Amino acid sequence: MRIIFCGVGAIGSTAAVLCRNLEATLAFIDFDRVESKNLLSQAYVKPSVGKNKAEALKLQLLNLHGVKAESFGVRLTRDNVEALCGGGDLLVDCFDNRDSRLLLSEYARKAGKPLVHGAVSADGNFGLVRWDERFTPDAEDTAGQATCEGGAHLPLMGVLAATLARAVQDFLKHGVKRDALVNLTAVVPTSGT
Repeated sequence: MRIIFCGVGAIGSTAAVLCRNLEATLAFIDFDRVESKNLLSQAYVKPSVGKNKAEALKLQLLNLHGVKAESFGVRLTRDNVEALCGGGDLLVDCFDNRDSRLLLSEYARKAGKPLVHGAVSADGNFGLVRWDERFTPDAEDTAGQATCEGGAHLPLMGVLAATLARAVQDFLKHGVKRDALVNLTAVVPTSGT
């Protein structure tokens, strides 16, 4: 089983760390670099600053937990989506923008790949874990809009990432696709198969 995390910022890096116990190969796709400000809201350590996020997460899992993973430090595009995601048994969308989510969704549907999305509202009031057949991405209010700078919304991000990791585990172990609405007072199942 090969699980591909697309985007390893606040949601993706934390969910991936919480999936380290699975009997699966974890792979990470992210073109971005770790910045000092990311240390407050993402699962990176200080020595990772300046490194590609996918590579940094791969190294951290190996060094801290003995877990081997794969990394692809590139932007997902129409030209490389099949090469990067084709070998995945499960795709996990943790992108922070609509265009990347749509590209991944289009590919997953065409290729018949299961895809689960983890998303947070821009104001940090709620998050969603939703399987692709029931997910419609919203556009950002402004391009590149940050939702977790400086540790803002960190408790919500933690609950959302844990809920996403649980959805991945439930799918791998039981074949179920559970959706959830997450806020700081509850994790509410919204549907599932």
